Amino acid sequence: MKYLLAIIGFLLASPFVAVADQPNLVLILADDLGFGDVGYQGAPDIKTPHIDRLAAQGITFTNMRANCTVCSPTRAALMTGRYADRVGVPGVIRTAPENSWGYFTPGVPTIADRLSAVGYHTAIVGKWHLGLQSPNTPNDRGFDFFHGFLGDMMDDYYHHRRGGINFMRRDREEIDPEGHATDLFTDWAIDYIRQRQSDSKTPFFLYLPYNAPHFPIQPPAEWLEQTKVRFPELDAKRAQNVAFVEHLDHNVGRFLDALDEAGFREKTVVAFSSDNGGSLPHGQRNLPWRDGKQSHYDGGLRVPFLIRPTDAELAGTKCDYRGLTFDLAATFIDLAQAKSDPESDAVSLKPALDGKTMPQEDRELYFVRREGNNRYAGGAYHAVIRGRWKLLRNDPFSPLELYDLRLDPHETNNVIGKHSKIANQLKASLRRHIQQGGRVAWQP
Repeated sequence: MKYLLAIIGFLLASPFVAVADQPNLVLILADDLGFGDVGYQGAPDIKTPHIDRLAAQGITFTNMRANCTVCSPTRAALMTGRYADRVGVPGVIRTAPENSWGYFTPGVPTIADRLSAVGYHTAIVGKWHLGLQSPNTPNDRGFDFFHGFLGDMMDDYYHHRRGGINFMRRDREEIDPEGHATDLFTDWAIDYIRQRQSDSKTPFFLYLPYNAPHFPIQPPAEWLEQTKVRFPELDAKRAQNVAFVEHLDHNVGRFLDALDEAGFREKTVVAFSSDNGGSLPHGQRNLPWRDGKQSHYDGGLRVPFLIRPTDAELAGTKCDYRGLTFDLAATFIDLAQAKSDPESDAVSLKPALDGKTMPQEDRELYFVRREGNNRYAGGAYHAVIRGRWKLLRNDPFSPLELYDLRLDPHETNNVIGKHSKIANQLKASLRRHIQQGGRVAWQP
């Protein structure tokens, strides 16, 4: 009841008022898409013409990182504009309670709540991964419409189960559709866009989080066969990933075409990114950065990041602002002229979308992940970046490492023994972040 009252209080404080010149907002999120697995960033074997089209038509942000090196924390940060442990999600939310390391804090307004308050219709089509039951399903957290998958991952892209449980839903109704999940999510997103044509005066926010190319790496058979014909000598694991990403790109293209055909192109801002870096054991590529998913080295954090604004004159431009994926929450709230969150840790990228230079503040970036199993034992590990310096560890028990990203962007030379003063400053900052996150429960 207290969570319901918190949301009601927020909505009462934010009158439901549409504002002139609000753009439609679309956020496409891939799952485990590696930094080096898209064409516009030089992938030698993967062709992604439709993601590349977004890059050519919009702004490429060259210096962005995910909020976390795994799924749920990035999504919680993206939905709220707050660091993930400050909304109860320092780790992955899973089906089994004994292996679940987060609980999305009820009562914290989401981006969907804030956009609804200024007249937007809000929808999510795809993977949620922030809760399996009330009060943490999409319809409880501000979304008018949900068509997708509640859980963390699918054991099979055609059967859509996780541990034998069906988490596919249309709003609150359990459904059991047939087909590859990537195709289904795209079909449903296109259906949503066509439905919005009947109410074109009401702006919409569509969150389209795919679960591809998260393992199991399961491209449709015909896509894998095409890849094998093109690259007969390619390693089998890599061939599967190439086919999987190209199938995802094809579906991104289908959606973008439908958006254009519906007449929404000129009044819709489209963003595209990934929730974390690619998984190296599954044949994904994060080059030129070190390591991959689960790691606080930049291969686990650097992600593709594109925004196509309504201003066509910005097509093909680049921005080197250093930020995090949850900056999209602040950006969309800013574009919608919605009420901002006084506790937000995110920064709006709207100046870049207006063709201006982003403020060059010395912004500090913070990362956390909590995990179970024998490697982590339920502990958390952290990283912090300030200026040229990055302090990190990749499990709760290893020593901290320090890297000078200006001289060593690929993190090959740990200099913590040479710069104790810098390391101690960053440790002090890290302690403050940990204390702030520690005020929020991450178990129900």
